[in-house]
Amino acid sequence: MASSRDIIRIGYYLISIGVLLLFAGSFFSTMHSDRDTGNSGGLILIGPIPIVFGSSPQITTYMLYAGFFMFLIYIFIRRKM
Repeated sequence: MASSRDIIRIGYYLISIGVLLLFAGSFFSTMHSDRDTGNSGGLILIGPIPIVFGSSPQITTYMLYAGFFMFLIYIFIRRKM
């Protein structure tokens, strides 16, 4: 049976691999892109409060939807505790 320390370590490794894959995907997609412009956006969660930004209104709207969805997940998980 895995201890809690092992589960935390596995979670840390999975998150690290995911972040590296995101950076690698972004890097390689910009290298092989024929266009000079691109859209980007971001989402920062401070507690349950999302802060969104984007290079175009459409991307900012998508980030806002993602932030709202994560906020709902946070509320759902907090109610179960």
